[in-house]
Amino acid sequence: MRKIYIFDTTLRDGEQSPGVNLNTREKVEIAHQLERLGVDRIEAGFPAASPGDLAAVNAVARAVKNASVIGLSRSREQDIDAVREALKGAQDPCLHLFLATSPIHRQYKLRMEKEQVKDTARSAIRYARKYFDKVEFSLEDAGRTELEFIAEMTKMAIEEGAYVVNLPDTVGYLSPYEYGNIFKYVKENVPGVEKVQLSAHCHDDLGMATANALAAILNGADQIEGTINGIGERAGNTALEEVALALETRQDFYQAKTSFTLSEIARTSRLVSKLTGMVVPGNKAIVGANAFAHESGIHQDGMLKEKSTYEIMTPETIGFKESKLVMGKHSGRHAFREHLIELGFELDEEAINTAFTKFKILADKKKEITEDDLFALLEERMTDAPEFFQLDSLFVSFDSESAPVAKVRLTTADGEVRLEESSGNGAVDSIYNAIDKASQEDVTLADYSIKAVTQGKDALGEVHVALTQEGITAQGRGVSTDILEASARAYVDSLNRLVEKRKTYGRRDNISMI
Repeated sequence: MRKIYIFDTTLRDGEQSPGVNLNTREKVEIAHQLERLGVDRIEAGFPAASPGDLAAVNAVARAVKNASVIGLSRSREQDIDAVREALKGAQDPCLHLFLATSPIHRQYKLRMEKEQVKDTARSAIRYARKYFDKVEFSLEDAGRTELEFIAEMTKMAIEEGAYVVNLPDTVGYLSPYEYGNIFKYVKENVPGVEKVQLSAHCHDDLGMATANALAAILNGADQIEGTINGIGERAGNTALEEVALALETRQDFYQAKTSFTLSEIARTSRLVSKLTGMVVPGNKAIVGANAFAHESGIHQDGMLKEKSTYEIMTPETIGFKESKLVMGKHSGRHAFREHLIELGFELDEEAINTAFTKFKILADKKKEITEDDLFALLEERMTDAPEFFQLDSLFVSFDSESAPVAKVRLTTADGEVRLEESSGNGAVDSIYNAIDKASQEDVTLADYSIKAVTQGKDALGEVHVALTQEGITAQGRGVSTDILEASARAYVDSLNRLVEKRKTYGRRDNISMI
């Protein structure tokens, strides 16, 4: 079986999904789970984008031991230097350079002729090779680039010492036949192509990312780039779990495999979904809630007689179980810790103690604690940002005859206690107006969503809030059996993240990426 290397860009391209804002702790948690999954290469971010991105990439680089950690860079020396700084401490660092090559990018974005593009890329690779043993070079928008120029650029990258050449379908434009043909052409027309690995990076704008990735494999690609759950810019990227299961299920056809520990797929999908706030659709291939569900009478009859009649893989293969997590107020710290490990979290002793205290408080309110309850508790406070504001208390009064009134008490980072009250168009609006007055922050509510974490009248409510201020956006989460309290906690969490981002991270460059 031919090995297909997996390049996971959940922490970079995936985080570019609108509304996703992972902090350093969350990135490290996902990176640890990607290691357990068996990912070969982890693209941790774009260090030149902001000081915060650089720090987060560095944290991932120091935490990851069993995979190569990669930083993205434009073909500029200052970007390369930022990646050098970010990857200090990495056991297996790699630089990922990119430069656009298609006619439309050359004319309108770069304003360069072909030779200028080639010379710019050549200089960048040469500079990078002074500091990195491993350099991947990407031809941004290769899918709309002339085949002859793709061959020229690939030949140049090989000559300059790149070890991977990536040929992305950046805008999800190609059919599988067309995309596969690029790899076939390069394999047949570029001298020395056997010295490098060819990589496929596909976007899903026309719904063909996974099909295109598989077509690339059939035509000689050695590496597939993508994300967990297919998240990413616009319509997303190749869903890595789909590629892994396609190769596993159809070994007879593809004659290739990944190094994935397949039983970790469900856990990885769940962790990424929870921490990014991006819900996995029920009909999503492999990891959707309905992927192994059967309602039709004909299908149910077939399943009862022989599962393979309607299931080409088993839920156990990817780590789905029928077992139920039962925890309550009598559960001990050891069992709690083991369940956290099963869910994919690695917490230090202080974090476990904090989470266990919150778990016990919730257990007094709910009869049974589920996996989703635990996820909600853990993700709510998984942040390294200081608490500029802490919600101490909340009081809301309303009736059908008058506008609701909310009273909040916040404590600032320097210990100042602020009491404020306000009315509004509904209870949540009143709470948010009161928090605005107490925090003295001028923000705009960009998004508000609410869902029940579990079933039943005592279900935890989970609220996601996005706030904007001067072009900066931050997401916050809040959970509680009281939805008004959850709304307040989400708002304060988003405020804290926004203030931290404003103070430390700075504003991200508006940079086109592959």
